[in-house]
Amino acid sequence: MKFYISPAFLETGEIVEIARAADELGYDGMGIPDHVVNLETLATPYPYTRDGQRRWQPFTHWPDPWVLVGALAQVTTRLRFVTTVYIPAMRDPYSAAKAIGTAAYLAGGRVELGIGVGWCEEEFTLMGQRFDRRGKRTDEMLELFRSLWQPGWTEFEGEFYRTPRLEMEPTPPHIPIYVGGLSDIALRRAARNDGWIGDLITLDRAIAAAGRLRELRAEKDLPMDGFTILTPLTDAFTIADYERAAAAGITHILTMPWMFYTGPDATLAEKIDGMKRFRKDLALDD
Repeated sequence: MKFYISPAFLETGEIVEIARAADELGYDGMGIPDHVVNLETLATPYPYTRDGQRRWQPFTHWPDPWVLVGALAQVTTRLRFVTTVYIPAMRDPYSAAKAIGTAAYLAGGRVELGIGVGWCEEEFTLMGQRFDRRGKRTDEMLELFRSLWQPGWTEFEGEFYRTPRLEMEPTPPHIPIYVGGLSDIALRRAARNDGWIGDLITLDRAIAAAGRLRELRAEKDLPMDGFTILTPLTDAFTIADYERAAAAGITHILTMPWMFYTGPDATLAEKIDGMKRFRKDLALDD
């Protein structure tokens, strides 16, 4: 099982130091969340809390994920980077493909694209993109991305995007695509791609999702070998918990280790110490 650090809601400068420490300590990757702006007032409820309220406070840092990956790649050597999650349908596909591909190139193939279809209609409107049919547009954008990231000339004819003969350089190394979301539609989209990203869920719910993904992959005669299941877990604390997750096919854990020891107000030094203690407590270096 692989362990990825989540720097969600941290100050941007801290993320650089957390990544450097994670790389040195032997963590496998880092999950980078995405919002362009945080609007003061929303009519759209946040779908991942019971009361529809956002999990973060105003003026929380949301650095651009691809600028951040480009910077983090220069201070690490082995750490991988996945977005948790990036919303392609909120952007134009060519600018998005260019930014993602450039970051992947600079990171030497250590980029994994985690995507979602988005929930915040007001943010889509501000970005000049339609909120309706965003799932279909996302599917087509992923197909277009893969074409744009191939060497040589590209042409593309889709329902939403029509691309004349062109080339986009630099050509990045292979970028696996993972899909976030808890709905059956999200699981189906994930099963068609390279992996799934969960939200804050219990171990039992994650195991159920892994079983459903196995069924969906089997329906398409697709193997589970090489398929990534990455999720944070709200109730996994012991070696036995993580062994149970691994036995169910969960391949990657997204975590904030300092939360187990010091809590959300940890200093940078306490965060790094928590990362060290977590590895020791789970015998990850044995």
